[in-house]
Amino acid sequence: MSNTTEGIPPGPPEKVVARLRSHARFLFWPSLALIAASGAFGYFVGRLDEVWQVVLLWSSAAVVLLVLFLLPLASWLSRRYTITTRRIVLRHGFFVRVRQELLHSRGYDVSVRRTWLQSAFRSGDVLINSGLEHPVVLRDVPRADQVRRALSELMEHSQNVVGVRRQQSESVSDETTVWGAR
Repeated sequence: MSNTTEGIPPGPPEKVVARLRSHARFLFWPSLALIAASGAFGYFVGRLDEVWQVVLLWSSAAVVLLVLFLLPLASWLSRRYTITTRRIVLRHGFFVRVRQELLHSRGYDVSVRRTWLQSAFRSGDVLINSGLEHPVVLRDVPRADQVRRALSELMEHSQNVVGVRRQQSESVSDETTVWGAR
């Protein structure tokens, strides 16, 4: 079976335009906590004489490493946005993975929301309103204005392609069909 439906040629293959995560600024405080915990651990490791103090030092260093660095890092790594020529794919979650897709051909409204800190780093929240109750939000993406422009262009191009395909499928052929003839 061919990929064409009723003589309509297939569209161009889907290509990845961008893979995004939230701005790495999110890892500033966890990295600072890691540096401070490493410094404190290095300072106290040779100064403690009692076994219980050494055990407490090692266990508190492990807890600080886990809670203040590894969990925020895993949280940041688990949220991904992929923009292709046909759709936007949002993935997030660590133990429970959630995947959400939004087709460009459906049409949507794109806007950017920024705080003063996001403006300083040229990042922002890209809000995609597709007519649902709550807009889809790409949280704190780098170069938010460039992402907004790219999404608008992809949506416009996708709608043009869908319109051309509809016209091709609805076009009446020039052949005359005689009903009941063999």
